[in-house]
Amino acid sequence: MATEKKLADARALTRVRLDKWLWAARFYKSRAIAKQAIEGGKVHCEGVRTKPGKELEVGMQLKLRQGFDEKTIIVKALAEQRRGAPEAQRLYEETSESIDQRETLAEQRKAQPSHWTTEGKPNKKQRRMIHRLIKGE
Repeated sequence: MATEKKLADARALTRVRLDKWLWAARFYKSRAIAKQAIEGGKVHCEGVRTKPGKELEVGMQLKLRQGFDEKTIIVKALAEQRRGAPEAQRLYEETSESIDQRETLAEQRKAQPSHWTTEGKPNKKQRRMIHRLIKGE
C-alpha cells in the first residue's frame, strides 16, 4: 500500500529541479554538492551546460562527470525525496554506450602503472642537477 502511494506521488510530478533530482537519485550526497557540480560544468542536460534550477522532465538526457567516470543517463522517473538505492536506480537508465566507454576507460587506467620505479635515492651529483634545474641555471 505504501509503495503504491509512493509510485502515485512520483507519477504526479511533472517537473523537478535538477539539483534536487540528482540528490534524490543518489548521484551526490547533498543538494549543495549537486549544485556545485552543476555550476562547475560537470553536469550537462541535453548536451548543454545548465543551472541547478533547470526543471527536468521524463526522457531528458543528462551527462554527469564524477571523478574519472562520465555517465550518460536518461531520466525515467522524477522524485523530490531521497529514498533507498534500489528505488533511486529506478529513476534513471544509463545508456549502453556510456557503460561500455566507462568499462574501457577503467581497464586502461588499471593497465597503467600505479607508480614509477626509480633506482633509489638520488646521489650528490643528481641532487645538484635537480637543484640547478629547479633554479633555472
